[in-house]
Amino acid sequence: MSSNSAPNRRSFLARSAAIAAVPAVATLAGGALAEPASADTLPDYAPIPPSALGPAVNAQGYFVGRVEKNLYWVTDGTYQAAFLTTRDGVVLFDAPPSIGDNLQRSIDEIASANGVSNKVTHIVYSHHHADHLGASSLFGRDVVRVGQIETKRLLARDNDPTRPVPDVTFETHHTLLVGGERIDLAWHGTNHTPDNSYIHFPDHDTLMLVDINLPGWVPYDSFNLNEDVPGSIAAPDTAMAYPWKHFIGGHMGRLGTRDDMVVYQQYVTDLIDNIKKALVTVDPTPFFIRYGNNSWAAVKTFQAAQVAYASAPVIKKYTGVLAAGRRLHRQHRVPHPRVDPPRPRFRLAGPPVTGAGAGPGAGPLAAGPTATRTRRR
Repeated sequence: MSSNSAPNRRSFLARSAAIAAVPAVATLAGGALAEPASADTLPDYAPIPPSALGPAVNAQGYFVGRVEKNLYWVTDGTYQAAFLTTRDGVVLFDAPPSIGDNLQRSIDEIASANGVSNKVTHIVYSHHHADHLGASSLFGRDVVRVGQIETKRLLARDNDPTRPVPDVTFETHHTLLVGGERIDLAWHGTNHTPDNSYIHFPDHDTLMLVDINLPGWVPYDSFNLNEDVPGSIAAPDTAMAYPWKHFIGGHMGRLGTRDDMVVYQQYVTDLIDNIKKALVTVDPTPFFIRYGNNSWAAVKTFQAAQVAYASAPVIKKYTGVLAAGRRLHRQHRVPHPRVDPPRPRFRLAGPPVTGAGAGPGAGPLAAGPTATRTRRR
């Protein structure tokens, strides 16, 4: 592996920050640059519950630990991967670029301590997203990559040299046998992405399912920047049908348990119940009276009121139970059973247009704010 020829953690984060800044630049009003952020003006959030935190990372920025027997996990505190040592080499599960070269370092550490091979022979892809696979190319071409058939199609479309397409694919089920170890791979339908797979380790009491439940935390924006919210809501039931004790969710700093999945399922149920109440309780009339023919402003403020109504009791219940609930769960979009699942979401960015110039025909966009597509995880 060469740290100079592929993305390392620092360069990945720097590029991510640059990309994230693009929508902000697009919303500049009147040509004036926004004031730089100051720590004194940033919002406060509820403290992170200690139960949400995992072990501290080392001086090189990672933690590696045993899941069970010869199955290990590695994290940088935000992303997770796993690897299985076998008599024929190492099977790696995902390759987040934020962990980067520390993947091989963690494997070297365990292999040296146990007197086993440190050579990665297989990489199993959970799904096609770059934030979970972008360090795959670090392991060269002499590796068998395995993924769901849609993963191969999506990676071929993306044509990203850091994410080589899988060599071995499956449609619904595949049993991977390497060095006397068994891994069961399955696709049970679209959830976070069209290709997100269940990775089960039957001899290690472990299930890996990425970007669904992040143990100890509420989901990130829009249920982890989700492509099929109903599919992701159903995924925990499928996960719980497997026998497992340890859970690898792909993010944050600790492993999960079955109890974590139960808490997450109840959290989602509470959100849906309160969203149903908001849909029949919050009256849209005042918003459309206030904004007249500026439909986008009326809809945006009406939906914000629905979210505030639905989120308040959930915030109260889960503050101190799940990390980041006071802020992020306000951003979820859970479909009502009588409406279609959400399409890729657009967020209104920039200040609301006010004053005499805010009426019809005031500029190229009547509503004023710029629509920017939410980036996917």
